[in-house]
Amino acid sequence: MEISSILKPEAVKLFGSQSSKKRLFQDLGEIAASHYGLNSASVVDALLERESLGPTGVGQGVALPHARLDGLDNVVGAFLRLERPLEFDAVDRKPVDLIFALFAPRESGVDHLKALASVSRVLRDPTICTKLRANDDAGTMFAILTEPPSSKAA
Repeated sequence: MEISSILKPEAVKLFGSQSSKKRLFQDLGEIAASHYGLNSASVVDALLERESLGPTGVGQGVALPHARLDGLDNVVGAFLRLERPLEFDAVDRKPVDLIFALFAPRESGVDHLKALASVSRVLRDPTICTKLRANDDAGTMFAILTEPPSSKAA
């Protein structure tokens, strides 16, 4: 699954800092509401519920919060880069600054997993993460995230 099929350019944002994981989820809820027509409160509740099962901070400053929601036809996403990393209870205990949130239909099944695998594969690449951290422009970050796989290795 290509990231360009799940991420809108306007759902890529740069934030200075966040005071808490809950505040971060509220910002993600607002992005999901304004760009995908989802209910912001439902998004926040679903992200908090999923996070209660185990933290979605995967290490190396990356978090992949995700939730299944009613009112969606396909998997969609939002990407945030924080200028100041946020404590996130990540597996490596390091704060996160790259957050890619996924929102999937409640009954999405394998599509949700494919999207999660695609995003994880991209954000496991240290070169891509370095490029994302070096850019303040949302359009540039979107281009980095959606580069075809063959050119990402270069």
